[in-house]
Amino acid sequence: MITDQTHEKLKQIKQSFRLLMNGVASQSMREKGVSYKINWGVPVPELQKMAVEYGKDYDLAIELWKEDIRECQVLATLIMPAERMSEDLVDVWMERLHTQEMAELLAFNLLQHLNFAPSLAYQWIASDKDMYQLCGYQLLARLFAKGMEPNERGINEFLDQVHTTLAGNNLALKHAAFNCVLNFCELSEEMEIIAKKALSDLDLL
Repeated sequence: MITDQTHEKLKQIKQSFRLLMNGVASQSMREKGVSYKINWGVPVPELQKMAVEYGKDYDLAIELWKEDIRECQVLATLIMPAERMSEDLVDVWMERLHTQEMAELLAFNLLQHLNFAPSLAYQWIASDKDMYQLCGYQLLARLFAKGMEPNERGINEFLDQVHTTLAGNNLALKHAAFNCVLNFCELSEEMEIIAKKALSDLDLL
């Protein structure tokens, strides 16, 4: 049940988007196939400022994510306290994920801070759902960038899945997987050698 206080905050936030609206950005996103029910085209830095103003707020983040409004969902990823994000709640949020932009922002702003992030990432890159795979690669790329080295099993799983993705036809997934491999190679010279060997037939690295 949403409290009056949370309801009031939600109303204020939605009204403030009208003042920050960027029609050109919104139109540009639509033309690129980024579809939301409502998209005000508000730049992410503006939403980051708003997130600082509201602070971490579990109840508000829950309500914001329910809205099929780009800015509400971006804000939700910024104000949700990571320590209160359970695996069940991640599942609920993932069901509402339907754009590449939001997959990137969800991974960057929130998911990389969860203590079970690695298991999610490996599970998702092996998913048969494109949006889960995309988010999985975005998440793994962040974890590699933070210096998280996978074990032998993790390396094999990752490179097997990457090979399948890079040999496929989905350009968005291939791009995410390739960027993830580059971050993996940055971990160490040994990882770079392993990746080059595993993907040698694709002639990418």
